[in-house]
Amino acid sequence: MRRHEAGADLTEEIKGAPHGDEVFQRVTQVGVLLPEKDPADAHLPGFLVKLFEKVPMLRRHPHPMTVHFPLAFGVTIPLFNVLYLATGAPCIDIVAFSLLALTLAAAPVAMLTGPYAWWVNYGGRWTRYIRIKLSVSGVLLVLLIVAFIWRTTEPGILSQPTGLRMLYLLLSFLFPPLVGILGWVGAKMTFPH
Repeated sequence: MRRHEAGADLTEEIKGAPHGDEVFQRVTQVGVLLPEKDPADAHLPGFLVKLFEKVPMLRRHPHPMTVHFPLAFGVTIPLFNVLYLATGAPCIDIVAFSLLALTLAAAPVAMLTGPYAWWVNYGGRWTRYIRIKLSVSGVLLVLLIVAFIWRTTEPGILSQPTGLRMLYLLLSFLFPPLVGILGWVGAKMTFPH
């Protein structure tokens, strides 16, 4: 039907054709189209490129899959702290602490998959966004550790009507802007336009 250009890879198009591979028996094979190694993969070892061909999700997905947990948990910590102060319900205080613990557990995983994704997908090139992500994630991790230690050594900190309670609340209110910056910068790297 003269719809396809000669020399093109029609692997995907043949799947939608009203016939199967048997049509190729009528023509002489003149060669085999081999995929070129993507120039963006030049820095990757061959075994990793082959692994990505077999399991494509390993190329792009480990970091996005892990980063959403600390982002979501980190944003909700101050919300549950305020809800606890408003209601006094101990279960809400437990949720707030649990979210803090989950954020602290998930953040290092996201921080480890980040450099992997940076190396695989961006060739390990230093950019303004990478510097921002590294510095902000480091600050976030330190603040999470401080909040977690503080909360475990003084479990009733939110019940005490002192300046320390306000300081702890202020500390928790730093998490949403920090994870917001990380999410925004990650989105700018993934979708630059």
